[in-house]
Amino acid sequence: MARVPIVRVEDVLIATVLDDLNDRDALQLQTDLAERLERQDTRGVLLDLSVVETVDSFLGRLLNDIALGSRLLGAQTVVVGIQPAVAITLVELGLELKGIHTALNSRKGLELLERLLAGGGRDGRNRAR
Repeated sequence: MARVPIVRVEDVLIATVLDDLNDRDALQLQTDLAERLERQDTRGVLLDLSVVETVDSFLGRLLNDIALGSRLLGAQTVVVGIQPAVAITLVELGLELKGIHTALNSRKGLELLERLLAGGGRDGRNRAR
């Protein structure tokens, strides 16, 4: 699989993760996001998992690592589009994903990012409904 495309919209980086993402490409996504956050004036990351049907513990931990790394680089991360089967798997694997902001879809995720970037929400969990 090729690299996950990362698109910049205003001050937010958007990456749509595909279902066939392997570990190497997932690590490359983490590196690419960190490099883009460092080089560009961006303050938010939106990770769209809406087409992801399965996850393993590696990808679950990597999502947490991406959010933490983004926060250290001055950006907030919102994960959107988590399918029910993926949510169940993450719970079954015991992955709490502490500090990860989530939203049902990209529109709600962008709204949440806007609120986070406007002034609060640096304390951990927010959920857009």
